[in-house]
Amino acid sequence: MSDREGHSGAGPSDEDLSLPKATVAKMISELLPAEVTCAKETRDLVIECCVEFIHLISSEANEICEQESKKTIAPEHIIGALKRLGFDSFTTEVEDVLKDHKQQQKDREKKADKIKDSGLTPEELMAKQEELFAASRAKFAQPQGQQQQPPA
Repeated sequence: MSDREGHSGAGPSDEDLSLPKATVAKMISELLPAEVTCAKETRDLVIECCVEFIHLISSEANEICEQESKKTIAPEHIIGALKRLGFDSFTTEVEDVLKDHKQQQKDREKKADKIKDSGLTPEELMAKQEELFAASRAKFAQPQGQQQQPPA
């Protein structure tokens, strides 16, 4: 269903959709010079613009998806939507982020495989984890000046 068709269902209304204010405020403050502050009203406007941008891109991607008779919006649909809406300059960065995300997913799978392929039973893995937790607790329980040096 495209955004021009009515919604049937009890999904959230546009007023219910937002982004975390603290996260947006942090992002804004990281981008601005230290001596520049951002008013709450400005932060709220940025949030509204971001939500509208997401809605616009999602709607356009949904239309592309429907034209291809697909039921799931894929990254290619988002990139196509950006191009259709005149945001071609964003696509290279979006493709780079997508590539990084896919690499992170592969790395997570490798990490999971490493645990699975460790040859240890779940009980042995749990004992090892508890041992590491105990060592960490002991390290942080010591006063700052007395922390042990790791064995060589």
